[in-house]
Order: sequence, then structure tokens, then C-alpha cells
Amino acid sequence: MGRSVWKGPFVDEYVLRKAAASEGSRHKIIKIWSRRSTILPQFVGLNFGVYNGRKFIPVSIVEEMVGRKFGEFSPTRTFYGHTADKKAKRN
Repeated sequence: MGRSVWKGPFVDEYVLRKAAASEGSRHKIIKIWSRRSTILPQFVGLNFGVYNGRKFIPVSIVEEMVGRKFGEFSPTRTFYGHTADKKAKRN
């Protein structure tokens, strides 16, 4: 279930303030911890460093990302592959 339309998209205030403050320097990475915030059209062209619990993953915002969440572009788990199938190894 999504967020109610009349409430509008959720964005933490500090993310909006940091984005507005760095409008002039588009190459600087803005470090944020809010994975739950929605990407707005005014963020297009900015570079964010989204924290995944261990490090900041660089994310450059393009038009196709508008309306999605920051957390979608910064995975928290590393997939190392499936464990070996023991029956297949025996044969």
C-alpha cells in the first residue's frame, strides 16, 4: 500500500535543505541517511551518497528515478551466489 495522494511524497526536511544549499555545485556528493525519502524532480542532476549501513553508495539522479525511494538504489546486502549443490558435485 502506498502513501495517500493528499499527503504528497515524503521527503525528510534535511534532504531538502541539503539539496537546496548545493544547487550551485552539482558535482559535490550530498551525504544522506534517509533511504525512505522520495526522489523529487528538483533533485535531478544532483549526486547523493546514500548510506546503506556500512558506507555511502554514490547515486546520481536522472529523470527516470523521480517518484522512487533513495533506498532502492543503495543495496544493503551483498549477494555472493547460491551455495553449491552437493548432489550435482557428487555426480
